[in-house]
Amino acid sequence: MQPTKTYNFPEGEILLIDKPAGWTSFDAVNKIRYMFNRHLGIKKIKVGHTGTLDPLATGLLLICVGKATKQISGFMGLNKEYTGTFYLGSTTASYDQETEVDQEFDTDHIKEEDIYEAAKTFLGPIMQTPPAYSAIKVDGTRAYRLAREKEKVEIPPREIHIYEFEITEPGIPETSFRVLCSKGTYVRTLANDFGKALNSGAYLKFLRRTRIGEYNVEDAMSIIEIEKMLIQIADKK
Repeated sequence: MQPTKTYNFPEGEILLIDKPAGWTSFDAVNKIRYMFNRHLGIKKIKVGHTGTLDPLATGLLLICVGKATKQISGFMGLNKEYTGTFYLGSTTASYDQETEVDQEFDTDHIKEEDIYEAAKTFLGPIMQTPPAYSAIKVDGTRAYRLAREKEKVEIPPREIHIYEFEITEPGIPETSFRVLCSKGTYVRTLANDFGKALNSGAYLKFLRRTRIGEYNVEDAMSIIEIEKMLIQIADKK
């Protein structure tokens, strides 16, 4: 929970939001903009986020308001930390639970030490191919739109950096992890590649963003708490 302070939204503020599952990052931005209008009577104010978080994921989303939107590009380059769970032995087309399981694999050969060793192979700079179900544009069209139409999607690999990759609870079929990575990293792709490293398959079952740079989700507010705060500010006027 952010400490009580005096806000000057037009001059620029950064709100730390704990995004709920099922919301897109744009849902959160639009909700914040709506609440400024409804509770504070501010009809025209710039609101933007500093990096998309998948709808199925929860956790930290930085919302820039007013003149703080000029800082968005700087925030996008910050490293990010996630916690989550891989589901071993199955894959999906989206690499997470957005789509149905499309293939199943044997896991009988996987030992606990194999899981730890597989994580080590991803440390450092690696080449990673973003998932077809992503917002990356391919010839002017979002990749996920092409994927949903069952069209072939080809996205070139890109270099990312995995600074820390900790297995917090190894298990089959579910293995929990914490990862600290560079911008541009798709944890869904990491899940898929992790399954391959185990000579099996895997998809991302759960994901939570816990940190962006020095900003921590522990200091974030829920959408409901943000609204209560804006109502309190309005009542003091």
